[in-house]
Amino acid sequence: MALTKADVEKVALLGRLMLTPDELESMTADLAGIVGYVDQLAEVDTDDVAPMVHAIELRNVTKDDAVAASLPRGEALANAPKHNNEGYLVPAVMGD
Repeated sequence: MALTKADVEKVALLGRLMLTPDELESMTADLAGIVGYVDQLAEVDTDDVAPMVHAIELRNVTKDDAVAASLPRGEALANAPKHNNEGYLVPAVMGD
């Protein structure tokens, strides 16, 4: 897939990036190289490769759920800039 300067201009516009002509040239060359590399990867035969979530096998990455005592309210609120002894006080964002 060939990447053109117009393609990069469109992506820059969508990303709200203001590129100089020099940056546009540089980005076009860089992105064309990346797309070329991805095209190379598409040529690799992966028919016998099982889909995976991670590149390496992960084991025991989550702890078992266990009931435990909660953090006391006073400790939870100790570092809050503002609180009312029941919860955090934050500025209203939705109005009254």
